[in-house]
Amino acid sequence: MGTAEDFFDGPPTGLPVPMPRGVALYREAAGPPAAVRHVGGYAPFVEFCAGRGEPADELASDPARLIRFLRASGADLDHDGGLRAAAAIFLGNALVRLRPDAHWTTYEGAPARVGNRETGFEVDRLLEALDSADDDAVRGLLSKLADWATDEPDPSPAARPVPVPPPAGAARYVRPPLPTSTYYSAAGEPFRYGRRWGADGPDPDAYGVDSHPERFAGLHAVARALIDHLAAVYDVDVDEDPAHAGELLREASDVRGAVRVTPRSSGAAPLTFVWTGYPGIMVHAGVLHDFPFPVCGCDACDETAETAADRLERLALAVAAGGYSERYPVGRRRWSEYAVTAVDGSGFESGQGEPGPVDPSRLEAAERRLRRVTGGWAAWPPRH
Repeated sequence: MGTAEDFFDGPPTGLPVPMPRGVALYREAAGPPAAVRHVGGYAPFVEFCAGRGEPADELASDPARLIRFLRASGADLDHDGGLRAAAAIFLGNALVRLRPDAHWTTYEGAPARVGNRETGFEVDRLLEALDSADDDAVRGLLSKLADWATDEPDPSPAARPVPVPPPAGAARYVRPPLPTSTYYSAAGEPFRYGRRWGADGPDPDAYGVDSHPERFAGLHAVARALIDHLAAVYDVDVDEDPAHAGELLREASDVRGAVRVTPRSSGAAPLTFVWTGYPGIMVHAGVLHDFPFPVCGCDACDETAETAADRLERLALAVAAGGYSERYPVGRRRWSEYAVTAVDGSGFESGQGEPGPVDPSRLEAAERRLRRVTGGWAAWPPRH
């Protein structure tokens, strides 16, 4: 049987580094870390199993038997925190073993999870729930695990699109100056957005409160500067018409204007910029994805005009450089997916989910269009 921690594939490792919440999705160009499928630290539970006459190797390959054993051992686990933690790790490893696309994930301030992109289980809470679960609840859990284990695996993640550098000698994009203001709290104390909250996180009362949305007004000028830059560097058609706001998948409120920038190449993705009275900018890229700037202007999220402008510029310049891809439909759920690589290669962002309440005819047209751009949208043709 070997060592006490060789019941799962590969050598045991520690939990993955917690992913931060509420920050930009970009990650270093070197790529994401390898998925963690085997976490160590469960040796005390293996010894506990041996003492109860339960072969740990058999429990590791039979989640139903493992869950019944954990449920029967609840009282013993409650009296030993270390043993309970080891049991949770063993349980998580056993669940990961059910699927080739399953792995461990951790987020700041949240319990460790196991699962794939569609389904996840917080093993500590799952173990705790077994203490009070009745027979019907356990049968329901086992049925869910059986379905999950035999379900179609997640599609492979989006490939990283490779942007093409701007044409030699092309003018550099220059951001217009953003307005600056001093903001004051309810107590009359000055503060800066982006640095408002300390290590304890935002005030719970700050969620959903937009005290100073006017700080994003400069995004309107940034969008205009991007359009002028793209028109100067690339061979595009620029059409300004508020009706283009209808290209957004979801209706925007208080539309103040819209501009569609269409590259003169059928394999390149168009961009539509929509000005809103919030103030903010919505961008529709390609055929099935909208990007809001800011993502959220509430006091708790603490986003600044500078960070929103960073993301807006990064997206627009990446799309023009061919650093943007879309896929639809993805997997049995027919999700839509996008991926963006920064022009300078400094970061990569991707996302996947249901397209939302989109007219079926539009989805059919998007599917046909994306079949012709397999591998990602092409770079925009340069202006001669």
